[in-house]
This record gives sequence, structure tokens and C-alpha cells, in this order.
Amino acid sequence: MEKNIIISRVEKFRSYMHEKGLNAFVVVSSDPHSSEYVADRWKCREWVSGFDGSAGTVVITADKALLWTDSRYWLAAEKLLAGTGFELMKDGLAETPSITEWLSKNLVTGDVVGVDATVCTVVEFNAWHTPLASCGIAVESVNDPFDELWEERPSVPLSVAELMPEDISGESSASKLARLREILKNDNIDGMVITMLDEIAWLTNLRGNDVEYNPVLVSYMLVTSNEAVLYIDERKLTSDVSEYLLSQGIATAPYEYIWQALQDFDKETLLLQPSRCNAAVSFAVGSKAVFRDSPVALMKAVKNDVEIKGFERAMLSEGVAMVKLLNWLKPAVEQGGITELDVDAKLTELRSADPAFRGLSFATIAAYGANGAIVHYEPTPAENATIEPKGFLLLDCGGQYIYGTTDVTRTIALGVLSDEEKADYTRVLRGHISLAMAKFPKGTCGTQLDVLARQWLWQAGENYLHGTGHGVGHFLNVHEGPHQIRMNNVPTHLVPGMTVTNEPGLYKAGRHGIRIENTMVVKHYCESEFGLFYELSPLTLCPIDKTPIIPELLGNDAREYLNAYHAKVYDSLSPYLEGDDLQFLKEACCAI
Repeated sequence: MEKNIIISRVEKFRSYMHEKGLNAFVVVSSDPHSSEYVADRWKCREWVSGFDGSAGTVVITADKALLWTDSRYWLAAEKLLAGTGFELMKDGLAETPSITEWLSKNLVTGDVVGVDATVCTVVEFNAWHTPLASCGIAVESVNDPFDELWEERPSVPLSVAELMPEDISGESSASKLARLREILKNDNIDGMVITMLDEIAWLTNLRGNDVEYNPVLVSYMLVTSNEAVLYIDERKLTSDVSEYLLSQGIATAPYEYIWQALQDFDKETLLLQPSRCNAAVSFAVGSKAVFRDSPVALMKAVKNDVEIKGFERAMLSEGVAMVKLLNWLKPAVEQGGITELDVDAKLTELRSADPAFRGLSFATIAAYGANGAIVHYEPTPAENATIEPKGFLLLDCGGQYIYGTTDVTRTIALGVLSDEEKADYTRVLRGHISLAMAKFPKGTCGTQLDVLARQWLWQAGENYLHGTGHGVGHFLNVHEGPHQIRMNNVPTHLVPGMTVTNEPGLYKAGRHGIRIENTMVVKHYCESEFGLFYELSPLTLCPIDKTPIIPELLGNDAREYLNAYHAKVYDSLSPYLEGDDLQFLKEACCAI
């Protein structure tokens, strides 16, 4: 984008601020539903700054324009912001002030900071308002300025709703609503406003294509003891979908009617999740708001038997595509000219053979060599390495199938490896297997298991900074909670039916990156005099590269687990493969 365009947009924004009596404005990267990926309409931070990374916050004053973003994007942001008048604030460095710290030092008593409360959460709004108020600086919610400033702004997405029949979802919407109402009743709460799009999709058994990677529909939902209303552009609803909603006791109303409905709410209490619900909703609800975690998140996280069978069906399709890709990869690399984006395109082609495939569940990370050390690296036409027959390719990928969502990572040896690469790979694999083998009592949370994946790296004085595992939605968001496996405390207990990834890694800047990931499901293990015990069972069906393994570093227990896992992969996938692909699978899954 031309630098002059950004300069012009910032000046236009400053004129707007002057008219509204604002001394600063904070532009976030979110939408009204706290979505991980946002539709084009809400890419306002990108529009005003030109920075297109997934994370970042802009602050504009009368004479300053700043962008806060994390270390993943510093190099890219410096290039994009050069010549625009924007200053890069390297979030995470000790010397970089927070947004509120910077505002408190650069504004004066009586100044006003504007934010669009529809795209920031209650927690975020309070995090700005409270410290700035102590300095005499006001934070005010204003109507979305980009409706006025952004010419030809994209409209709210308008994809057609797709109904998930009960032989795929495993439970009717009416049943889910009855369970939710029972929870609210037991907590003496009169109703709940649901803003998270995946929670609405799960409750209604509807899917859509309003947001990239997440098969959801832009909407709100209001649930009380005797009523459920879906606020959505009704052009998205086919007659079959409308009939289903009515049969489940769900009324519909236009998307924008939610605001009047909240103001007219005639009962005493309405549940909002402050970390996810946008602040404008809380302002509309006022004193009736009860701030708590959404019970829908936990309900959705525990998959029923039909959903788990759907995951197994999706993983089967994904596994077949992955084996064909792996069989294609090394010969293609040896012939030369294969790039990271070529790997992504080939995998999408192979997945598309299944009519149930609906697209990617996130942007494919195909990272060769040193690029693998960039944890969230994504190849682009501008940065697209040619893959050579040496070192590692880190491939983190996932698909959306109507039966379930996949997320798998493999680190693939393409030729000669150093002793360091082999040792690092073996320690990561041993950590993956140690977690996969875990047996744990009822009441255990992911934080208590996290060390199992890290222990072999820690013994070598190594570590990784991302979480070890996250939930995976059922033909929904690839990242879901409330449970996680990570070092910092996440108290949600792991219970049977939860899906969770197992993805330890290791990243050495300028050298290589390694990550091995399976999606797993929590299952019952045994019951003894000490209570119930659970285990993790792999859903992912894909060979793990054995080439880099140092046997004496892996250990016998891990070797036996790997052999048993590969036997399962072979038995599951072999009926769907033939010829060279079947022979590749056989060799990839042979015991060590």
C-alpha cells in the first residue's frame, strides 16, 4: 500500500477526532465478538495503519501515530510502517511502555481517549479506563468512526447458514438450551447474552462462512428461562434452517435489534463473560449484568459420542491426505523448485478429494529451515522459501470437515541433519510421547500435566514459550477453551470428551524449529480405590518421522508407545491407500 494513503487516512482520522473532542483514539484488532480471525469489515487497524499482522493495537493523537505489536511482527511492521509516520512500539520489551502508560505520560488532565466499545471487551475497556481515570484522563465509548471514514467499507458478511443435522452434531439445539437454562437456574440468573460466534454456532447447530477459517455466522443470541432469540441478518437463513430454529424454540430478529433487546430486558440478571463480551453490551445491560465465565464454553468443550466419531472420520480423511503429501514431498524437493507455498497448495488439493472438506482451519505454517524457528511463521508470496534436500520442514496445518476440525504438526527431515537437530527432535518427540502416555486422576487440570511435555527439554536447559495444548472445536474454531495445557495456571479440569492438542516444540533462531502435534481426546482410564483416572487418546492419524530419532535418547517406553501409535495409524489408513502411497505408509509406520 502506498505510504501516502496511510498518511492521508491518519490525517482524516485526526480531523474526526478534533470534531468529536477527542485527544487520542485506540484502535484494536478485534470485532464485536472477540473473534480470533475477523471479517474484512472489522480490519480497521489494518485500514488506518497498513499493518496486516493478526495482532496489534494503534493509538493516534494529534501529533503521534503508534502501533503496539509483539515480537512475531517486529521486522514486518518496521517495513510496513516506514514512511507512514507510524512509530513501532515493540510490545513485550521491558523498555516499551504499555498503552495506558504511554497515554498517561503524553496526555494531560481533562483529555479524552476514544474507543469503539463494540470491538473491545469489558476487561480491555476497564484496563484502559481505571488507570487513566486516576490521572484525570477520560476514556469514552464512541460510535464506530470507520463507518464515517472508511469509504467503501466492507459490509457485515452474508454467508448462508448450514444446518448440522443431529446425526453429526449428536444433540438438538433444544436439548442444549435446556441444559444451559438449568445451569442459569441453579445460579439464580435470569438470562444470558451470548456474543462468541462459536458458542452461538454450537447452541444453534448452525455453521457458516462469515469469518475466515472459523465456520461461524455473525450474530448475537439472548437466552432466558422461556425464550431464545438469535439476532442475525435473516437473509442468511434458508427456509429449512428457519424451520429448524422454530422447531427448537429459537426465534430470530435482525442483527442490530440486539441493542434494543438488551435495553428492554425486563428481568433482574443477565450473564456476560467480561473477557469476551464487548463493552458496549455491558453498557446496554447496565446494572443487570452478572459477570461470569460462559457456561456454554465448557458445555461445548465436552464432546458427545457422535462428535467424537465425527472427529475420527475427519482425522481419517486428513491422515490419508497427509500420507499422500509426505510421499510426494521428498521426491519433489529433490527434483528442486518446491517452495513452502507449494506444500500448502498440494495439501489443500489432496484434502479437497473429500466432499466433506470445507477449507482450512487456520493458515498453514509450512516453515523450512530457519523459518521454522519463527513460531507463527506463514509463507507469503513475498516470503516463500525454496525447500532444499537438507534440514527440517515444520508443517503445522489443519482442515475443516463437516464431521470435525483437524490440527496436526509434523517436523520432516528432508536430508542430512546435524547432531544438534537430531537431539532436539528426539527430546521434543519424547516430551510429546510422555504427555500422550499420561494417566491422571479426576480433577487434574492441564497446567499439572504441562511439565510432562517439557521435562526432557528442561534437562537440556531448553524450553518453548507457547502453550502445549488447546481445545479443538467440532467443525468449529480450531482454538477453543476453557481448558488448556500450559505453564501458567488454567484451572479448568480435563474431563472425558474434551479434545486437546499435544504440541511441544523447540525453536532456535536462525537455525531450525521443531514441533510435533497430535489432537487427542480425554477418555476414562480406570477406577480404583483412589477414584477415577483418565488418559489421552490420539485422534490424529499421521506417521511421525522416525529418521531424526536418536534411539538411546528416546527411551524404551517412548519407543514402545511410538510403535503402538504407528501400528494404529497403519491399520486405520492402509485400507484407503494403494500403490506407492501404501508402500510409503508401511515403511513410515514400521516398528523401531
